[in-house]
Amino acid sequence: MLIGELSRRTGVNAHQLRYYEAQGLLEADRGANGYREYDEDAVLRVQQIRHLLGAGLSSEDIAYLLPCAIGETPELLGCPELLAAMRSRMQRLDDQMDRLAQSRDALAVYIDAAERMSSESYPPFDDAGLEPVPA
Repeated sequence: MLIGELSRRTGVNAHQLRYYEAQGLLEADRGANGYREYDEDAVLRVQQIRHLLGAGLSSEDIAYLLPCAIGETPELLGCPELLAAMRSRMQRLDDQMDRLAQSRDALAVYIDAAERMSSESYPPFDDAGLEPVPA
């Protein structure tokens, strides 16, 4: 099938399909006319790629996982490559979560300090916001 038909059958635009091919995730033969030609397995492969991308995996991770993928969702066999890639991805996510938690904690400290400083430094204003309220 040509790229347009694969795109229609999977709902993935041709640009993304070419990207998958460039990343080594999808294979196409070239016809005599130079057009990409995909076999029937390409539909399943694209569905697998989409599901794995949806799980937050990179195209590099997916390249390792695809040989272990079965079915559309896909189910993943316990291949050594698969387990190593998933553990690596999980560690990267854990590291990102740790950095985000540290950033959040630091920001909370700054917010707390700024709120304390603003209540100590600025006089309260009346409803019109123009005149300080006598203390």
